[in-house]
Parts: sequence; C-alpha cells; structure tokens
Amino acid sequence: MKKFLETLKNIWMIEDLRMKILITIGFAAIYRFGSFVVLPGINPNHLAALRAQTNEGLMSLLNMFSGGAFSNASVFALGIMPYISASIVIQLLAVAVPYFQKMQREGESGRRKINQYTRYLTIFILLFQAPGYLVNLRMQAGGALAPSIGWTSFMIASTIILAAGSMFILWLGERITDKGIGNGVSLIIMLGIIARLPQAFGQEAVSRLNNLAGGGLVMFLVELVILFAVIVAAILLVQGTRKVPVQYAKRVVGGQPLGGARQYIPLKLFAANVMPIIFAQAIMFIPITLIQYVSGGQNPSAVLMALSDHTSWAYNLLFAVLIIAFTYFYTAITMNPVQMAEDMKRNNGFIPGVRPGKDTADYIDNVMSHITLPGSFFLAAIACMPAFAGLLKVTPEFAQFFGGTSLLILVGVVLDTLQQIESHLLMRHYDGLLESGRIHGRNMSAY
Repeated sequence: MKKFLETLKNIWMIEDLRMKILITIGFAAIYRFGSFVVLPGINPNHLAALRAQTNEGLMSLLNMFSGGAFSNASVFALGIMPYISASIVIQLLAVAVPYFQKMQREGESGRRKINQYTRYLTIFILLFQAPGYLVNLRMQAGGALAPSIGWTSFMIASTIILAAGSMFILWLGERITDKGIGNGVSLIIMLGIIARLPQAFGQEAVSRLNNLAGGGLVMFLVELVILFAVIVAAILLVQGTRKVPVQYAKRVVGGQPLGGARQYIPLKLFAANVMPIIFAQAIMFIPITLIQYVSGGQNPSAVLMALSDHTSWAYNLLFAVLIIAFTYFYTAITMNPVQMAEDMKRNNGFIPGVRPGKDTADYIDNVMSHITLPGSFFLAAIACMPAFAGLLKVTPEFAQFFGGTSLLILVGVVLDTLQQIESHLLMRHYDGLLESGRIHGRNMSAY
C-alpha cells in the first residue's frame, strides 16, 4: 500500500503526466454526462420498455458499449460503435483493394486519407443506424414522444442529433489520444463497459443474498473467484507473444551478413484482438433474426431455437468454431509474413539459421500458425464464459463481465494505459507501478 501511495505521489509530481490524466478525466466526464442527455421531445419516464429490451441479447451489448446511453434514448445513444464498424470495413478494404493498399504505403499522408475515408463511412453508417434506432424507439416507447411533436420532424432532427453525437464522441476520443493518456477511442469504449459494472455487481449481490437456496453468499464468493481467474487468463492471453530473434548486419560480405545487433520480433498470441468474437457474434445473431420470419415467430424449428439460445451447447459449439476460424482468417489478413521478410531483407536483417526471402517468410508463417492455434482456442473459451456463467444462474448483466468482448477490451485498454503511465515514470527515473518497475504489456512478455 505504501508503494502504491508513493507511486501516486510520483505521478502527481510529473506535471506533464498530471495534466494528461486530468485532461483524460475531464473528457471522460463530458462523455458520461452526455450519456444522460435525452433526445429533445422524449420523456425519460416512459422508457421502461426500451430498458427492458436492452437487458439481454444483442441490445444488451449495444447498451453496454454505449454506457447505458442506448436505453436512455440519449444524444450519445449510438456511441462509438459506428466508427468501429467503419474502421473494420476500411481495414478489410486495405487488404483487398489495391487503392487502399497504396494509401497504406504512403506513410503519414496515406494514414490521413484513410482516417478521412473512415469518418465519411462512419457518417454514412450513422445515416442508416440513426433512423433504425428511432423506429425501434417508437415501437418500444412511442408514448415517450411529446404529442405536440410530429414523427417526421422528430425523425429528421433526431437523426442529425444522433449522428452529431457519435461524431462528437469520436472527436473526444481523438482529443484524449492527442492530449490525454491512452488511446481515446478504446478508453471511451472501456468507460461505456465499466459504467455498467457497479449496477450489475449490485444486482448480482442482491440476487444471491436474497436466494439462500441457490447458494447465497457462498455462491457469490465463488463467482468472484471464477471472475478473478478469468481476468487473469485474459491478461495472459493479451500479453502472450512469441519472440523471433532477428540479427541486423553491419555489413554484407559475399552475400552473407556479418555482425550487427540482435533484436526480436514479438509475434502476438492475440494478434486478431477481439475481431473474431465480433465477427462470430454478428453471424450468430442471424438465427434470432430468422425466427422473426419463420411462421411469424411462432413455433420455430428446434434448430433455430437452439441456435438462438446463448446458453445452449449447440450455440456455444458453433460460436467457438466460428471464433477459431475467424481468428485464423483475421490473423492472415493483418499479418503478412512475405512483407515482413522483405522488410527484414531490405534492412540487412535475418533470422539466425534461416535463409532470407521465401524461407524467412515460411518460417514466420509457420510460427504464426503454431501460436494462433492455442490463441484461438483460448479466445473461444473466454468468449463462451458468459454463457457458462448464465448456467450458474448469474444475472445476465453481471454474466457479460465473465468473458467475451467486454472483458478482453477492459483488460487490453487497462494494460495499454498503465504501460503509458509506466513509460512516463521510468523516463523521469521514478519507480514504476509495480515493485519490479515494469509492467508487461502486449509486446513485452515472451510466449
């Protein structure tokens, strides 16, 4: 405890770091305040049906990522997710379309163009998502709209407000990245997730303590132990890397590189991040949609019913298989062994015992294949943990923190932010956040 308090004192003594943290807290407060500003013309006392709709399923995830703004009919209801969707699309285009590949190779100017295209695509997505949200709002809480306001004028005005709200959140995220600490967009997503934790924790505690037949306090303590174990596993997954030694030659004699310093390429066990879970979840929502069209939602087939139940074995088995497949797919499009081998050869670098060129590319590809397999199984296991928590009668809101996208985002963002704080401390010759003076971040620990 004394070490921790001393570290906090050191952080406060570094003026630059102190200002960055205060700026980050200030922008975060603005974001959280905006999550409770209701759309003009909406009575927040008539949103009970909308809040009930966001208690489980896809809507609960959207509500979590928006920090509750979705169920509050807030001006920030759509959150940062349209920008994330646009970023994923642009990233895939950068792999498949030569025009975007060329922009990626143009350095800083190319990145600015890509960022601009991402913003344009975000606005395009918002122009479709905002009316969809408003139609759902009318179905779930039609009585919340003031009688004096026409639906058409409300739709037009609110679409503009929702789009502007999401773009303002994006602006806040960019300001946090520029002037604050950590990655702004990631921090905003984390804030939305963690804002739901106190309420979910309280609901679970009350539920267990009022249900003595279901284990009561003992079962609640068991849940906390399991949650701690899953968090530790997620940290190991996020941190895991396999270091490939690279020798950089000072000179080349007779076609053979000589001398030079040895460095390491950290190939991440978690190279695909949370993208496989996001893609797999998008596909798993298809059965839920089909049920609405099969016999008008009445008496759907047993297969559709099983695949729409996130606690069923069929659902989780298919979900895990999709995550493993998408992990390989996303790793393949984001990690290019051929390009890595060419860059290494261009800089007179080589892997000891491996010939430059094609053999180096094959070697890197083989290493990636070997570490992607356990990484994909580990990712699938963590993604399915909320379903297993549901089988233990954990409330749906609290079960979401037992794994899946939310837990991995929380762990990744916290580690990255702590790494930046650690770097500021070590640069000014202060002890780090741990007694060892180092935090093992995503690229710092060996597999």
